[in-house]
Amino acid sequence: MSEQQPTEPDTQPDTERDAEWRRRRRRAEIFGDVLPETTNDERDPARPDREPAGDRWLREQVPPHHGS
Repeated sequence: MSEQQPTEPDTQPDTERDAEWRRRRRRAEIFGDVLPETTNDERDPARPDREPAGDRWLREQVPPHHGS
């Protein structure tokens, strides 16, 4: 009678986890992050001092009757 080696139960889940990780990594490479890590209400609002100089200049050039 030939001796069969028992399969280790831990081997299969690791292989499945590795395959799932590879699929997620590949999906992220193709599509990028579908959902951001934080939402707009969790982030600090854009402050004028962080705004690029060109954007600031354009905002300053808006006539008063157009509002901001």
